[in-house]
Amino acid sequence: MIEYSRFELSNGLRVLVHEDNSTPMVAVNVLYDVGSRDESPERTGFAHLFEHLMFGGSANIPDFDDPIQMAGGENNAFTNSDFTNFYETLPAENIETAFWLESDRMLSLSFDPKVLEVQQKVVVEEFKETCLNQPYGDAWHLISDLAYREHPYRWPTIGLVPAHIEEATLQDVRDFFFRYYRPNNAILTVAGKVKPELVKALAEKWFGDIPRGETPPRRLTAEPPQQQLNRLVQRANVPVEALYLAFHMPGRLHPDYYAADLLSDVLCNGQSSRLFRRLLKEEQLFSSIDCYVTGSVDPGLLIIEGKPAEGVSIETCRDAIWRELDLLKNERIGEHELEKIKNKVESNLIFSEISILTKASSLAFYEMLGDADMINTEGESYQNVSAEDIQRMAREMLTEENCNELVYKPLEVVEQE
Repeated sequence: MIEYSRFELSNGLRVLVHEDNSTPMVAVNVLYDVGSRDESPERTGFAHLFEHLMFGGSANIPDFDDPIQMAGGENNAFTNSDFTNFYETLPAENIETAFWLESDRMLSLSFDPKVLEVQQKVVVEEFKETCLNQPYGDAWHLISDLAYREHPYRWPTIGLVPAHIEEATLQDVRDFFFRYYRPNNAILTVAGKVKPELVKALAEKWFGDIPRGETPPRRLTAEPPQQQLNRLVQRANVPVEALYLAFHMPGRLHPDYYAADLLSDVLCNGQSSRLFRRLLKEEQLFSSIDCYVTGSVDPGLLIIEGKPAEGVSIETCRDAIWRELDLLKNERIGEHELEKIKNKVESNLIFSEISILTKASSLAFYEMLGDADMINTEGESYQNVSAEDIQRMAREMLTEENCNELVYKPLEVVEQE
């Protein structure tokens, strides 16, 4: 059981504290409830751009990294489709350094044209390096576009095209910041060797005077149910063929999310999982195979991806996967198989609780979802999933009309044809 206290400042900043005296360190985490799903289709990649801009200097602090390093700490951040997260770990006696830094960049970034230009170049270069110049690098662009027609998950976090970042103006950046990076759209969590009373005092001192913003409305278009198989063959500079099958699944707060997540584990989590054991080890049809879920707040995707073994065709691999999916729909999952999967999930949850940083970020995530106590009930939610629940989700989700298929073929295949 992870115990925590919670309070809210008058400007709307939510604060959660977990005291852990087993460590001399403390983790400070600030989650902003904004991700790529909140962007305009004409201005994608902004949440990711801000992950970079937030390290480029703020109202009173020209450099973010030096003070945290001088305090013996480390910092980083990440962005996804649903939220943006910043964090520091440092010795508990230096906790106020993190509060000072985080509050100053929440107060106001340094809207310097030179900083914007530098970070635009960094983000565009990252786009080119990871998406355009890397084999299979545009897979998520292609899968998102196949699977989504209406919902903003149809573009990846890094953005649709580099031009959306290249053409961003200082006014665009300013407007986005003061719309989303306000205390009433943020969650501050602290875990480690710290007293809740101290956190409350520091939160009031450093964040209490930051004005709240207007609560940004979130009117996302729900993705309509998919009615037919979507298929794309992509000729690209890749070393070998690759196959991706993406199926729509429930969102993070749906009761069936846990069954869908365990379904992905049944298929491919560990060497005894079905796809790995049968198709890679026994039949040797694949050189690699995996299955995972996006875990997004709104309805996401379960993805199976694999690369054929030498001499094996994509068609053979596709047929083998569908054969296994049909078996799963029609054959009851054994108690031993289900228990093994649940034990692995439970051990992962328990192991994650060792890290104060994971506890701080998890508290923030669950608070964003609407119930911070999910940090203590997630394990039970997985344990309550039955074999029948998983089989039901397999029958509902793993159908041809709910499937989006992406196939990569090397460019030299075109020359041979």
